[in-house]
Parts: sequence; structure tokens; C-alpha cells
Amino acid sequence: MEELYKALGGFVLGVMLVLAVGLVLSWLVMMLWNNCLVDAIVGLQDITWQQAWGITILARLLVGSK
Repeated sequence: MEELYKALGGFVLGVMLVLAVGLVLSWLVMMLWNNCLVDAIVGLQDITWQQAWGITILARLLVGSK
């Protein structure tokens, strides 16, 4: 039973780590978009954190890495 708890704890920790990295990356995308692109290109609007997370995932899918 103790092994199950260790495995479950490792899984939860892994999921939390992936979410934390995704949060940081999407925050960076949002800051770059809202502070650099919006001023440079006419017609662009600010994006939300959720939209930035979607852009991060889309870029990961399109570019990919192994």
C-alpha cells in the first residue's frame, strides 16, 4: 500500500510540475504578445492568459520537439 501512495504522489507531483511549467510559459507568451506585438502591429488586441496557453500549446504542436 505504501508503494501505491508513493506512485500516486509522484504522479500528482508530475502533473503539478507540468501545469506550473505551462503557466510560466503561457504567462511569458501573454506578456510578449500584449507588450510587444500589440504596439507594433495595428489591429491586434490584448490576449488573456487562457488564450496565451492555447497559443503555447498550438506552437508546441506545430513546431514540436523530442
